[in-house]
Amino acid sequence: MFSPSTTQLPRIPSASNTAPWRDWAALALLMFPVLLVAVDNTALTFALPEIARKLDVGGVQLLWIVDSYALVLAALLVSMGNLGDRIGRRRLLLIGSTGFAAVSAASAFAPSPEWLIAGRAGLGIFGAMLMPSTLSLIRNIFPDPNRRRLAVAIWAAGFSGGAALGPIFGGWLVEHFWWGAVFLVAVPLLLPLLAFGPFLIPESKDSNPGKADVPSVALSILAMAPVVYGIKEAAVHGFGPGPAAFIVFGLAMGVVFVRRQRSLVSPMLDVRLFRNKVFSTAITANILSLFSMTGFIYFFAQHLQLVEGQTPMEAGIAMVPALLATILAGLVVVPVVKKIRPGLVVAAGLTLNAVGYLVAAAGNHGQGPGYLLTALLLLAVGVGSSETISNDLILGAVPADKAGAASAISETGYELGSLLGTAVLGSILTASYQQHLLLPAGLSGHPAERSRETLAGAMDTAATLPQPMAEALTAAARSAFESGVHITAAIGLVLMAGAAVLAAVVLRRIPAAK
Repeated sequence: MFSPSTTQLPRIPSASNTAPWRDWAALALLMFPVLLVAVDNTALTFALPEIARKLDVGGVQLLWIVDSYALVLAALLVSMGNLGDRIGRRRLLLIGSTGFAAVSAASAFAPSPEWLIAGRAGLGIFGAMLMPSTLSLIRNIFPDPNRRRLAVAIWAAGFSGGAALGPIFGGWLVEHFWWGAVFLVAVPLLLPLLAFGPFLIPESKDSNPGKADVPSVALSILAMAPVVYGIKEAAVHGFGPGPAAFIVFGLAMGVVFVRRQRSLVSPMLDVRLFRNKVFSTAITANILSLFSMTGFIYFFAQHLQLVEGQTPMEAGIAMVPALLATILAGLVVVPVVKKIRPGLVVAAGLTLNAVGYLVAAAGNHGQGPGYLLTALLLLAVGVGSSETISNDLILGAVPADKAGAASAISETGYELGSLLGTAVLGSILTASYQQHLLLPAGLSGHPAERSRETLAGAMDTAATLPQPMAEALTAAARSAFESGVHITAAIGLVLMAGAAVLAAVVLRRIPAAK
């Protein structure tokens, strides 16, 4: 097991009393909710252009369709992780999976952007029950460090596999049915879990959870939601009094939350975890890795469909090799860390993310998608390798009975990274597009307003115009969009390079795994 270089936390022994085949069968079932979330997210990304067209969605609404899920989920993850520790992680997993599928089905028939945004928020509630449960159950099913490291790699591969399947399912469904069909993919993924989960997945919970503290739950929500919302609003509208007020309020509630946890005999969240620099740095690596990947996919999916003219399914298939590379990278690094220090592996993965963004920032996108596909491949390998090891560092630093709380923190990092990737980079891309768009002379009124909102709106407007004006609008919109891609890629490059340096410095002393 990796040895933290700072404060050592007490470890509570946990051993699986089941046959090895049952452990791996339980892991296989835990992959279904992981696939459920991953497929839903990437399938939605490839349906966004069609959603923008059919529901007449504005640029800000489009971001909210993506971000409302992550915003609600991030606010509730710590609370749900604690709830799973108390009532049982398997029980919470089954409740969350059922609710997630039900809300997905309802969202499939959304008649308006507002309905879809509300549906995505509902998915965030049940999604918050899923992911802490899966990761904390793995911590208890596989107490042996080597088996756990492989299980975590498979868990991470489930995310990547779902991300790879999502575009294919999503693209095919959008082409042959309608955009709402992408939400229905969640339903069949639940059946094996509901049928066999109660028998094969062992229940686990905190053996001594103490009393429930309702004020802590409220404070955790009041700390997370305003900060995430303020960051998003600052990215969309610029940093002003409104976003600053939300961020300051959330941080203030966070301070109150931390002080309360320190005063409780049985805290909702053991804040001692954050004294461990390895734990904190590993979570930071997770946040920035997901930031880089989701932000890149957000604009690349639109580039393939709206600039290159690919169908949703063609765009999804084009991205599959890179997303599959994430799976392979996560599995390959498991034996690698037995010879190479894990800190170097995490830093190398983050460095690949930076190189990927460098390729995207410097490439000539007018010559086809080759540069962006290469950049995505580098990002995929970097994310797959860094996240597998950083997640193992996180799980290895906590007692087994507190796995739910630590897993919730890790998952909060996942969702915060995903949220910031789309909110920050997506908002910068939208703002740059609107700033650089030069509408052809004579275009005014609603067509002009819709063209300024999003690239999809400009493409739809061009289809209704006379040929000379349509060609001028199409060229102007694509040029403005690509200018935004270069700017966002440059920002991603700086952030990933900084994260690589941080990981190399803080994690450099962790010895290779035994």
